[in-house]
Amino acid sequence: METPLTPLEFARRARKLYPERVAIVDGDSSWSYAQFLDRCDRWSTVLQKLGIRSGDRVAYLSPNSHAQLESFYAVPQIGAVLVPLNYRLTADDFVYLINHSGSRTVCADRDYLGTIDSIRSRLPHVEHFVALTGGDKDWLDYEAALKASPAEFVRPEIRETDLLTINYTSGTTSRPKGVMITHRNAWMNSIGVLVHQSTTCADRYLWTLPMFHANGWTFVWTVTAAGATHICLRKVEPRTVFELMAKEQVTMLCAAPTVLISLANTPGVRCLAPKGIRVFTAGAPPAASTIQRLEEELGWTIIHVYGLTETAPFITICEPRTEHASLKISERAAIKARQGVELITSGELRVVDEEGNDVPRDGITQGEIVARGNVIMAGYYNDPEATAQALRGGWFHSGDAAVVHPDGYVEIRDRLKDVIISGGENISSIEVESVLLQHPAVQEVAIVGRPHERWGEAPHAFVVLREGACADESELREFARANLAHFKAPHSVTFVKELPKTATGKIQKYVLRAQQSAIAAQ
Repeated sequence: METPLTPLEFARRARKLYPERVAIVDGDSSWSYAQFLDRCDRWSTVLQKLGIRSGDRVAYLSPNSHAQLESFYAVPQIGAVLVPLNYRLTADDFVYLINHSGSRTVCADRDYLGTIDSIRSRLPHVEHFVALTGGDKDWLDYEAALKASPAEFVRPEIRETDLLTINYTSGTTSRPKGVMITHRNAWMNSIGVLVHQSTTCADRYLWTLPMFHANGWTFVWTVTAAGATHICLRKVEPRTVFELMAKEQVTMLCAAPTVLISLANTPGVRCLAPKGIRVFTAGAPPAASTIQRLEEELGWTIIHVYGLTETAPFITICEPRTEHASLKISERAAIKARQGVELITSGELRVVDEEGNDVPRDGITQGEIVARGNVIMAGYYNDPEATAQALRGGWFHSGDAAVVHPDGYVEIRDRLKDVIISGGENISSIEVESVLLQHPAVQEVAIVGRPHERWGEAPHAFVVLREGACADESELREFARANLAHFKAPHSVTFVKELPKTATGKIQKYVLRAQQSAIAAQ
């Protein structure tokens, strides 16, 4: 017998086993699993009465909230496709994404109602506008409609190959692409996380990662699968994060390395954080020094995972092994900074050269990470050419340059497009960044290639100093030269107040290369 592999099964199980346990905490409000899933059913009924059917797209524009979390159940359980939007984009971006996805309904938080109102005339296919909070007569009131509705929707047949979500990539050099994630993709990722990191109904998960980003790395479903508690957070501010950790006794969270850096450098309130918090980090390679600080100073456990939106998203985890336990914490942190090995459920991962051959396990020879398996996307929505290019030869091509160590652990050296070629030598920007982050005055750093008359290209550093710290260009250059081959050291340094980042904390190096006005020099 076969039944579809879908994360909606996690909701069915949670309703049966954990009806009275707290499912969601959002500000001063909380809901049990019975209440949470009843609300999802009521909203599903409303959507069907609005004419939403299997395959229709429903766009959401919201920070982390109970209403946003409900969308990951209410929309797909009627066979519709959820389109979670990056709320940090512009009005023009929203026009493109909503129209490209063909969304028939737009649901927006109060913070974005004005933006959507300003572009309504440019959204010809949208039939319904829903205010998740706030709103006026031109908006359907989410809470009022939900409360007035019975929980009596018609549950269609759902296949595991059906689309679950369309998640748009950041589109740094071209229009964003809509990644089509199936029910099977998401189920596989969630199960993989649960296999590698035990999670129980006693866990309390803090939403520091935007739910819209790769479906919150599928934790929108993974937390529910365990019957654990979702603790919503609209905006990541370090002091608020630490206060909420203490108040709600948080045990788990996900965060990009840039968020971890900001938490590690927050004075005064770090003592509030409970010990033993498990932190999943991905989105950019974390520096070993950052991992070491968080584990030594805060007593947290860092779990390094790797993947892309196109891989649902995890395809590796830096799996701890018994032989790592006896290492010094600095040596263990260096291993944890690697991307690691395949998740049990993710499928096969290789690092290959330009001819498609596996690179040797020497920790030196670079190749591209390619993968195939049950977490790989169905393709890019309405973009067959980009789909064919990404999935050529039966493998998903990541665009990430990596090496394989003798123990089989993969370590990313750079995005292929970010590798700096100086005088014929390849320089990993990540390697240079990791060294500079060891300097006591440096809080954040990004290395990019700049044109050089003699060498063709040379490393340039953009540096954010820690509050109250001092360092000059020559000091940082000499520090790098003392810890790297000299040709890898930055030729120049620009000190900035902040680095441009995506909504999930990835540093936007294309902005730095272009020297756009987003960079405010100190």
